[in-house]
Amino acid sequence: MSRVYADANAIRGESWYEYDKIRVEWSSPDRYEIVRRLGGGRYSQVFEGVDTVNNERCVIKVLKPVAGYKIKREVKILRNLAGAPNCIALLDVVRDPSQLYHSLITEYVEAAPWNQLYTSLAEADIRHYTFQLLTALDFIHAHGIIHRDIKPANVMIDHQRRELRIIDWGLAEFYHPSVKYHVSVGSRPYKAPELLVGYKLYDYSLDMWSTGCMFAAMIFRKQHFFRGVDNEDQLLQIVRLLGSERFDAYLDAYRIRYKSRSGYLRGYPARPWTRFVAPDNAHLASPDALDFVDRLLRFDPAERLTAAEAMAHAYFGTVRIDGEGSETEALIDSGFASMSGDDAQPASRGTNG
Repeated sequence: MSRVYADANAIRGESWYEYDKIRVEWSSPDRYEIVRRLGGGRYSQVFEGVDTVNNERCVIKVLKPVAGYKIKREVKILRNLAGAPNCIALLDVVRDPSQLYHSLITEYVEAAPWNQLYTSLAEADIRHYTFQLLTALDFIHAHGIIHRDIKPANVMIDHQRRELRIIDWGLAEFYHPSVKYHVSVGSRPYKAPELLVGYKLYDYSLDMWSTGCMFAAMIFRKQHFFRGVDNEDQLLQIVRLLGSERFDAYLDAYRIRYKSRSGYLRGYPARPWTRFVAPDNAHLASPDALDFVDRLLRFDPAERLTAAEAMAHAYFGTVRIDGEGSETEALIDSGFASMSGDDAQPASRGTNG
């Protein structure tokens, strides 16, 4: 069971988290025009678009044919999180006349590519954007939601405006204690150990591991801090850093029977974070930064900092002095935290069911 917000969904009730039975009112796609392709993946194709009614830029996420409940889940979560800090805003939901293709219309973020951004961030930038990410994660976790795919491609950073948005909620899920979830989520370089060993009783701490991977990439100037060729190699890279003894203790504590628990994962002592400090990143890898990443990248999910604990870490002392955390605290303390799912839904732009 999660150390925090374990009863977030139970408190709000079924109207907040039940998505199988919701009826989505789909708009016509006629008002939107595609400008260019931005990218795509296993479940969707993403385009820059324009709303011809107000001439505003937007993002058109065209969903590939998937189970209907997955579409409803993403729509439900995005509507529940309307107004959430540093989370992409859902503007509309549209469906073509054939009813085969469903699209989500979201706000447009002018984001720099990660492979150009991570090498150019100053220490103040890393503090600023990581704090914004934690702000969003604490908010969504407080509202009973795990993102399950935190990675650079899903964390849009507009460096000019110094704004961050979490996007792509297709794998997000409502957290309920003692529920076994699929482990085929996330992207390999950012997968937490529990996914790699097939442990299904995970919680919000999944997102905190991924955040730790992103933070390590930024302070050590690596595009991906861990990058295995497959899941077993990914796990090996983690064990080689954190140590075989800690890995075995984690498996024993959670009674996990990992099939490939053989010699290739044994005999690795834990390595200090200082070994990754080099002349090109020493100005970023301060003692506070190293302590922070160490407290996120732990085998045992219960030992990882929660998002709220992470925001209180000494590394973000100057950020808190500047008052960046006040908006989130006000939102969580406000009535938003007790909204029902229906209360959180924005008005649809269309009504053609």
